[in-house]
Amino acid sequence: MDGEGPQTLCDLCVAQVCCRLDALCRKRADGSMSLIWASLFPQELADQLLQKMATQGTLNDTTVGIFRNSEKLRLRRASIRRCKVSAEAFRLALCPHRLLELDASWVPGGLTGADVISGLASNPECRASLQKLALDGLSLNWGSLEGDGGVSVGFGSLQGLRTVQLVNTDLTDDILEDICSLPQLETLDISRSTVSKLNALLQCKSTIRSLIAHRLHRLDMSPVRLLSVFTQLHALRHLDFSDDHLAGDDNERRDADESVRQLLEGSHQGLPLLVSLDVSGRKTIGDSALRGFVESRSELVFLGLLATGLSSCPVLSSQRNLKVTGEANEKQLCEALRRYRERECFVREALVHLYGLTTDTDKPQPDTLKLVVEAMLSHPESPHVHLVATACVFNLTTQDLAEAVPVSLMSRTVSQLLHAMRTFPNHQQVQKNCLMALCSDYILQDVPFDKYLAAMLVIKWLSDHEEPALQRMAVAVISILVAKLSKEETAQLSKDVSFMKQLLAVVQQKAMLGVIDSTLKFALSALWNLTDETPTAARNFIECQGLELYEEVLESYYGEPSIQQKVLGLLNNIAEVEELQSELMDEELLEHILGLLQDSQLEVGVRYFAGGILAQLASRAEAWTLDDELRSTILEQLHESIVAWPHLEQEMVSYRSFRPFYPLLQTCQPSGVQLWAVWAIHLVCSQNASHYSGMLDKEGLAELLKALDAHPDTHGDVKRVSQHIMLMVQEHQGHPEVTNVKTEPGKS
Repeated sequence: MDGEGPQTLCDLCVAQVCCRLDALCRKRADGSMSLIWASLFPQELADQLLQKMATQGTLNDTTVGIFRNSEKLRLRRASIRRCKVSAEAFRLALCPHRLLELDASWVPGGLTGADVISGLASNPECRASLQKLALDGLSLNWGSLEGDGGVSVGFGSLQGLRTVQLVNTDLTDDILEDICSLPQLETLDISRSTVSKLNALLQCKSTIRSLIAHRLHRLDMSPVRLLSVFTQLHALRHLDFSDDHLAGDDNERRDADESVRQLLEGSHQGLPLLVSLDVSGRKTIGDSALRGFVESRSELVFLGLLATGLSSCPVLSSQRNLKVTGEANEKQLCEALRRYRERECFVREALVHLYGLTTDTDKPQPDTLKLVVEAMLSHPESPHVHLVATACVFNLTTQDLAEAVPVSLMSRTVSQLLHAMRTFPNHQQVQKNCLMALCSDYILQDVPFDKYLAAMLVIKWLSDHEEPALQRMAVAVISILVAKLSKEETAQLSKDVSFMKQLLAVVQQKAMLGVIDSTLKFALSALWNLTDETPTAARNFIECQGLELYEEVLESYYGEPSIQQKVLGLLNNIAEVEELQSELMDEELLEHILGLLQDSQLEVGVRYFAGGILAQLASRAEAWTLDDELRSTILEQLHESIVAWPHLEQEMVSYRSFRPFYPLLQTCQPSGVQLWAVWAIHLVCSQNASHYSGMLDKEGLAELLKALDAHPDTHGDVKRVSQHIMLMVQEHQGHPEVTNVKTEPGKS
């Protein structure tokens, strides 16, 4: 069972509502949506619906309109994170609610912090109820902030606020003053903001419990003054004064680093309640200062030491309850990925070290893999993150490790690999990492993901690379993916002629050298599956001179049954398309194929596919354009050869449907044609009765077989095989519990 568990019924229902908004809503005059009918939603359900719309990417000015009905859809914890919602849509849909929490971080399209504050302040209930506000990544645009009647409003208007997040904003010292005047402020995150002074914090020194001030690159305070502010925050339990070790230079950080050093060395002075300190990225702290700090803080529960060079300090190992971010071991690295998900500098650092620790791992680590995938999700446009993350994914899923990972997590992992391939098409190492991770039978066969997209991305990569080892992997991946596509997806794929050309180029390259390797076999299998019941692909194959190439391969690889079967299998696919049969009406080609049918020294598999081509072509006397004597010989040899074939235990072929057999099973057909068709049906039914017996009934072939059996002119050999097929079907239908349903394999 999937270790992450199935989705709840509530989750599934909310997802369905999201998918069917068009059917459930009407449009207002301004284009926004309104639910046609809505009962009073449970309050938590309204929050979940908004969250699901946001995470699915369907929340925008149009769809957010359903939340204007604040009586039936009552929001308390609202998130429009990264959703394109305008200031007007925000004001109309969200501001009427009595919100407890709002996350409007990284909203694109012009929504500003001033828009959010003025909108929320316009609702008297929100002024008192709102406790948590996140505006990360927004322009605050404070100059435009005025309330009704020209009266200024600000953070101070929202008196209930306890938590404020302003990461990566144009926060000024004046706005910080306004925030710190809040009477109940407990948590403040001003990381990567443009604030220059922290003196305002003294206004909330008796209430603030958590201060996050990562990478304040505009900070202009002396070490003494900065330390003085920190040590007066008597209620502070968590302080994050970490820095981006990859940005700026050491001179930029000197004063801040000195403040941290003094804080550690004078740990007994001030901050009596501090239990959590993050100084990751601060490189100038010494072992002795850290040791003194840890030993004097018995209640310490967390230390951030990534990229400081101190995470291996011996004093840490004696603290049993202390969590540490660092690079000393995998536990520290996972803690870093968990805590620093939004900080690219630390994610990169942690992933680099994680890659080194997991290179030779033989132990499944799904929790670690999940953190890597979350890092990729958090930094979708970062080539630096994806370069190392994709390498870590390979380490954590290689060999049999993927099979121990919950399927839902593996599915998300592969989706992220495909995102990386699509986002960084020119980054060779990222592409290589993704390809190596995808090249797994288990992943390709058993993990659900967009196989059509994967096939397109891999073939695009293949067109630009000829490195033998990677070419082999790419062609192997494509071969399996094509076999897993639906008929509609295969048809869509076949419209891209470049896909066909690329695979044919691989075949030609190998054939010119006379090579027999897995790359050639995979390419032939992919082409075989690509043309299966797909006339467009078969036509493209011919237009790309594939027929001429295959005739050469058929002759030059005469003694190689694994190659010949795949070549003949594709020619079968062409022969099944009536309008393309004329392309195969070449006397020399058909005589060669007839020779394969007659050669008793060859494997039955080769003779079987040779017989299939000849049966299809000979079945239409009116379309036969060659010598009639050749057709008569073919029909005679079909019957004579097939009756001597032994029963095969090993699976040789699979069929999407039995439609290509319809014309061959008509009572007017020659016995050789009929015999090949019933022998083929008997073969697959005997090997997978549960799958094919259902197909026989559903597609009407059972009736054709009965008609053959009842017709007085049907040859006895044909009747005998037909009767065996019907008996197998009846036995299966009478004892369904003893059979196992199998997924149809692709041609191999």
